[in-house]
Amino acid sequence: MRYRQATALLALVGLFVALYLWLHALGFGGPIKCGTGECETVQTSPWAVLLGLPVAFYGVVGYCALLVVSLVALRPAALPERKWNVVLVGLASVGVLFTVYLTYLELFVIHAICRWCVGSAIIITAIWIVSLLSLRSPATRIDPGASPPPPDRRA
Repeated sequence: MRYRQATALLALVGLFVALYLWLHALGFGGPIKCGTGECETVQTSPWAVLLGLPVAFYGVVGYCALLVVSLVALRPAALPERKWNVVLVGLASVGVLFTVYLTYLELFVIHAICRWCVGSAIIITAIWIVSLLSLRSPATRIDPGASPPPPDRRA
């Protein structure tokens, strides 16, 4: 359960980072706050758009998916189900692979590093690690010592 909680929290933080970058790409908020100026270089490069949409939009979608799945997996009925951990690992793996591609572009093609992108890369990597650790942990069990609810005697 703690791994799913950590994933939900990290996904929420990642969502805020991606949302900030997406809103900037849409023209809201003025210049991006970075400190180095390289964030603007990355965000205005030709590689900042994929299939007609800002790359940050895909981050928003990915972090939303991770947040929703991790919250659904925190329902009491879903806690013993291991399939949610597998889904979270799959989503996080896609996110990490996409981040590796984007980091490659920053380092070797654009020759600029965006601090916000690095922050997002750290967040998605942390989610991936936490989700992998969740696969190694035993499934949460319903307490066998707990007494069942009393029978319905309205007959």
